[in-house]
Amino acid sequence: MKKTRGKLLLLAMATQLTAWGTAYAAGPAFMHTGSRTTQPVGHYEFCQKIPQECSQRTPKQSPIELTRKLWAKIVSINNSVNSRIAPRTDMELWGKEEVWSYSNSEFGDCEDYALEKRRALMNIGVPAGDLLMTVARQPNGDGHAVLTVRTSLGEFILDNLETRVLSWTNTDYTYLKRQSSQNSGAWVTINDGRSGAVASVR
Repeated sequence: MKKTRGKLLLLAMATQLTAWGTAYAAGPAFMHTGSRTTQPVGHYEFCQKIPQECSQRTPKQSPIELTRKLWAKIVSINNSVNSRIAPRTDMELWGKEEVWSYSNSEFGDCEDYALEKRRALMNIGVPAGDLLMTVARQPNGDGHAVLTVRTSLGEFILDNLETRVLSWTNTDYTYLKRQSSQNSGAWVTINDGRSGAVASVR
């Protein structure tokens, strides 16, 4: 049974590795970021409550090497958090909008999923500068928060609305801004520029 599970995992990862080639064809492997911009109010208040979360500094360096072992852990953590937390809006949970927090119950909003995944990946040694809270716009116009994971093979999105871990170019979001890769308390703009790529994956 263990051998069978191992073969299935390798097959799944091999399939995903093949998909990365498609992702590169659809657009750049890495997002183009711009200048410093405003911090989301929810993240600002989160930083006031847990200052150490927003004082992480990462030297300018290449993203972490994406090995098969790391990929398996990324997929596992994404699935685990998505399965463990049931979606609830901030209004339902807190009676107000934009409350960013670690989920201490079985419920959470999109940013809570992303924060949990970020914490779990940092606990296995992924640098803070490669785990970036990211704000995007959904096709229906609603705002959304996801986690961007920077790797040697490109940037991937961990999303509570998607069971798969996808290259950012293979999602249909418009990316607006994210944490700086060198300063977890600072945010930078994202120059998406993927109108053709987005249309190709819908």
